[in-house]
Amino acid sequence: MLDIKFIRENPQAVREAVRQKNENADIDQILALDQKRREIIAEVERLKALRNNVSEQIAQKKRKKEDASSEIAEMKSVGDKIAQLDESLRQTEGELEPLLLRVPNIPHSSVPVGADEESNVTVKEWGTASQPTFTLLPHWDLGKNLNILDLEAGAKISGSGYFVLKGAGARLQRALINFMLDLHIRDGFTEVRVPYLVNSPAMTGTGQLPKMADDLYKIEDENLWLIPTAEVPVTNFHREEILAEEQLPLYYVAYTPCFRREAGAAGKDTRGMIRVHQFDKVELVKIVHPEKSYDEHESLLQQAEKVLQALKIPYRVRLLCTGDLSFAGAKCYDIELWSAGVGKFLEVSSVSNFEAFQARRMNTRFRDKNKKVQFVHTLNGSGTALPRLIAAVMENYQTEYGTILIPEALRPYMAGTAEITGDGKEK
Repeated sequence: MLDIKFIRENPQAVREAVRQKNENADIDQILALDQKRREIIAEVERLKALRNNVSEQIAQKKRKKEDASSEIAEMKSVGDKIAQLDESLRQTEGELEPLLLRVPNIPHSSVPVGADEESNVTVKEWGTASQPTFTLLPHWDLGKNLNILDLEAGAKISGSGYFVLKGAGARLQRALINFMLDLHIRDGFTEVRVPYLVNSPAMTGTGQLPKMADDLYKIEDENLWLIPTAEVPVTNFHREEILAEEQLPLYYVAYTPCFRREAGAAGKDTRGMIRVHQFDKVELVKIVHPEKSYDEHESLLQQAEKVLQALKIPYRVRLLCTGDLSFAGAKCYDIELWSAGVGKFLEVSSVSNFEAFQARRMNTRFRDKNKKVQFVHTLNGSGTALPRLIAAVMENYQTEYGTILIPEALRPYMAGTAEITGDGKEK
């Protein structure tokens, strides 16, 4: 959420951010309601000052045993007026808050301006795709041939957008999760286990509500939602808290399943495991001092890159333009790994700096060395997401014999297994 004072003082900048992010937010209505709110508050303060002054006159008259009935009647009228204004203030603030929740974050000055992903900028490339002498298979064919991926079973059990990993496929996913957790923990992140169901204030705090309600799964008749990412419960750890400056920065890592309806993604990359409704992810969250957030953003990007570098999977880093930037993001890098069997780059991590946008919605603050209370800055990044990572391992490490080699970094997590062979076997 943006500070109403910032909107009031920078209306054109906010309108431009709304336009650049392809969002809808009624800034004129917000400013009108803000003006009305401030006028009501000013009038209430004037009437309360009047009441205090007249109350003192009444007290003086009573001490002198003089008639104060007219002043008492006046105060009753003033009290009634204050009550009416208080109710008007509640109504005005009730109209203002949902409008403020629809205002997106302001893009950082380094974010390129553009309408959509075509204007994203590649800022880094790592690794070189191998040039095999045999025909590469996409992961859905490779997984079926090896009996480690069953798309039909997932569809039968749950519908389209679900899959089943079995045998060595299931073990490969577990190995990747444990490998990533250990990597991030060694680098100073604290592992946490979190609920997979969160309430509406938590979803609102990180910006999923109200903007992304159609892409979320809600529990019927309950104020609970299935998490779309561990970002939601982890970032909300410190909602409504004032931290000590010495506690910052806070680094968290969490493994969770994630659930997304993908309501607006019909027909986009639906083959195999590329776009699904339930998937696993290792998530990184940072809560930091505002003065250090952009240095922390760069180091968080590097942290996520370490996963793909250790697995020796080629990737590129893209700086998102304004039109492709998330509602809550101020700046974001996407890491896209090379999917050899599909023959294209696929996003596997988004590394975002939200500045104080989420913190203001969550009321997460810290007290600095001068005893001043400020909002923290929050960041997150996938470190990284599955199942696209599994698909990339399968495709990039397939052999001419239709088997899959296990990356060296994963072998300790698979009891030394070096290869997935026929019918999901390992050797």
